[in-house]
Amino acid sequence: MPLPLEGVKVLDLTNVMAGPYCAMVLGDLGAEVIKIESFPEGDNSRRFEPQINGESYCFAVLNRNKKSLALDLKSPRGKEIVMKLAEKADIAIENFRPGVVRKLGIDYDSLKARNPAIIYASMSGFGQTGPYGRKGGYDIIAQGMSGIMTMTGYPGGRPAKVGIAMNDIASGVTALYGILGAYIGRLRNGTGQYLETSLLEAGLAWSIWEFGAFFGGGEIPAATGTRHRRSAPYQAYRSQDGYVTVGAGSDKLWNNFCVMVCGKPEWLTDPRFATLPARLKNIDELEREIEEVLGRQPTAHWVEKLDAAGVPGGPVYGYEQTLNDPQIKARRMVVDIDHPKIGPMKTLGLPIKSTGDLTAIRAPAPWLGQHSEEVLRAMGYAASDVAALFEDRVIFDSDRQVAGRSSP
Repeated sequence: MPLPLEGVKVLDLTNVMAGPYCAMVLGDLGAEVIKIESFPEGDNSRRFEPQINGESYCFAVLNRNKKSLALDLKSPRGKEIVMKLAEKADIAIENFRPGVVRKLGIDYDSLKARNPAIIYASMSGFGQTGPYGRKGGYDIIAQGMSGIMTMTGYPGGRPAKVGIAMNDIASGVTALYGILGAYIGRLRNGTGQYLETSLLEAGLAWSIWEFGAFFGGGEIPAATGTRHRRSAPYQAYRSQDGYVTVGAGSDKLWNNFCVMVCGKPEWLTDPRFATLPARLKNIDELEREIEEVLGRQPTAHWVEKLDAAGVPGGPVYGYEQTLNDPQIKARRMVVDIDHPKIGPMKTLGLPIKSTGDLTAIRAPAPWLGQHSEEVLRAMGYAASDVAALFEDRVIFDSDRQVAGRSSP
């Protein structure tokens, strides 16, 4: 069975994280993704370490299932190649600073004039409008301005960044569901459209509980460490050799935790802990009491007891432990592939499992300009025209450059 987006053509004009993540998932769903890159540097993430045989491992993990066409967007001939690709594209994605695509002549209005049915998605730091609409932005800027940094970390500490590029990924995921929604709409009515999101808005949209508490009760969310704002016990507790997470906010789970895990049935009638509101009010004392018990045995002991009691819990891993966990291996979240330059490598697996053909890792990430000739020949360019474009440095292939060749 074909993948759901097989035959869908995506023009990927994005860079670094948010846009490339969105385009990668479209590729996982079966779309043909042509990544447009400048040269000789290419996508900025190609510079990231570690480098193996001149290729960034980080770039390779984020850009599978794509073809790389390296060209000079400021060249009239380079721009015309992009416009010809846009004529046949179903989707175009960009994450330049607002205003740049208009200057380059590859904005939505320009592409729509050549292809009225195109779906065009923009991602930016703050959005295309508003007082910050022209500002550039990175993930850490959006984390700070969305309030996420002040509610992350421990009370009294400095603002803390989430350990991953959360707003970048949130923006990529938000754009992704917007694109898929727009594509379904086009299947129904034949009409393309423009959509845009930002790092700031996409991250803010994930602050559901905090938004409700602010407007419902005037609560300003502050850093709580690993604690939940609405449930307890629900955090990481120190064990004899590390930390163990516990999620026992409901009455049944709290009962099982007290009796079957900790051997402390008296907590059930202790007025400080008997109800959820009481536990939240006395959360410091609750933490001390729980850690006094959990500190007597190692994490593995408590995970076994939590599992036996039906109470959600688990170890707090270092990343290397996560990647070697038997559940991660059983769910194939670490996959072996062969890269044309790196050689055998690991890539992140597909987080969606399905009964039918839905997603697939079909190809490794490309080297810079790997498909420049292939894409142009498929567009109808003659071999001599492609050779001239290489010679005039309108298009580029890093492999040709290394080999000292400028024509097919």
